[in-house]
Amino acid sequence: MLENTDSQNAQQCLHEVNKALESGMFVKARSILENMPACDVALILESSPPTNRKVLWNLTDHDLHGEILEELNEDAKDGIINLMGATKLVAATEGMDTDDLAYVLRSIPDSLYQAVLQEMDEQDRHRVQQALAYPEDTAGSIMNTDTITLRPDVSIDVVLRYLRLKGELPEATDTLYVVNEEDQLIGDVPLSTLLTVNPSLSIAEVMNNKIETLLVEMPETDIAKLFERHDWISAPVVDESNHLLGRITIDDIVDIIRENAEHSMMGMAGMDDDEDTFAPILPSTKRRTLWLSINLISALIAASVTNMFEATLEQMATLAVLMTIVPSMGGIAGNQTLALVIRGIAVGHIGTGNTKWLIGKEAAVGVLNGIIWALLVATAVTFWKGDLSVGLIIAGAMFINLSAAGIAGVTIPLIMHKYKIDPALAGGMALTTVTDVIGLFSFLGMATLVLSY
Repeated sequence: MLENTDSQNAQQCLHEVNKALESGMFVKARSILENMPACDVALILESSPPTNRKVLWNLTDHDLHGEILEELNEDAKDGIINLMGATKLVAATEGMDTDDLAYVLRSIPDSLYQAVLQEMDEQDRHRVQQALAYPEDTAGSIMNTDTITLRPDVSIDVVLRYLRLKGELPEATDTLYVVNEEDQLIGDVPLSTLLTVNPSLSIAEVMNNKIETLLVEMPETDIAKLFERHDWISAPVVDESNHLLGRITIDDIVDIIRENAEHSMMGMAGMDDDEDTFAPILPSTKRRTLWLSINLISALIAASVTNMFEATLEQMATLAVLMTIVPSMGGIAGNQTLALVIRGIAVGHIGTGNTKWLIGKEAAVGVLNGIIWALLVATAVTFWKGDLSVGLIIAGAMFINLSAAGIAGVTIPLIMHKYKIDPALAGGMALTTVTDVIGLFSFLGMATLVLSY
């Protein structure tokens, strides 16, 4: 409910800003933007065509540019960065957390990247290089190096006095980490412990020795699963030698979960999850051409199967009316299984120990669905057309295709996952091709057999 309210407020502000721009009231538009948090300004930018974005960006508070860039989706962010020079980009990223710095600067052109480095002082240059040192979508690329570390021989009282002098804690800090002289992680101390134990005790006496860590090269999808399973707020990131490198916080994981959901949804249509809704016409057309080309190949394969039975269709025109039913039912049944298996892979429910059982189960579901719908559709078609032979044809084809759809819906994503192909991106197209070809071949093939007698 809160999310809907926030979205409605942002859209109302967008309407007011656009109205002000159309009237030439730029001061009013600037005033509206200045009273909005960075996340809402980012939403307005994402919701605006490219021509308006340049005007809106110039009207935003320069002190908020860094926070706004952090909130933008990747396509919109890259478009906004193209409007900025190296000097302005350096100013916007000053003081930014390392994980946000990596997100903002990772995809910029090399020429701009080099210019940004030249504009930075040595300390900030080191932060940028550190932020981009790890592969994208790994723990290292999303971790924040802003952590508070403790020595085991220090007393709780000393730590509390140090924190009071420091005045503030890094965002989403729920735990302080204990390291040895080589900066190797040896334990942690929750803030709740610091506040409730005897101040005279040492850190070594109260710290937790059995600490869960994340390797710096661990994929972010695996990290999200661990956060979900253990209800973490933050977790330390270490290298192979157990040196503490940084930490990952829950706000980063929420972003990953949202991105994974968007990836699955957009992937079904063959589109990038970061695609800008208001991207220019030519880039949008170019991105969709590949998927449309693949779809055309799939359609041509299905059409070639139909062409093989042209003589059969000429003998019985009724077949042309009914032949889309079988592929359609197979596609729906297969996609139900496909979605179930893709989700199972994503949340870690499916592994080598249970794939055989799953294949057997979905094959049985497919056969049972085939029997049920073959009888129902055959009965309906027989009464509709008054021809028992047509009912028998569609019954046999329906049974074959629904049975095949159940098996294909589970095996296709498993095979793709095994060979490191994203089933959310290509699984739907592969399944549709299979159900269309098998559905048409079985329907028209059985019709040919029936008509030959």
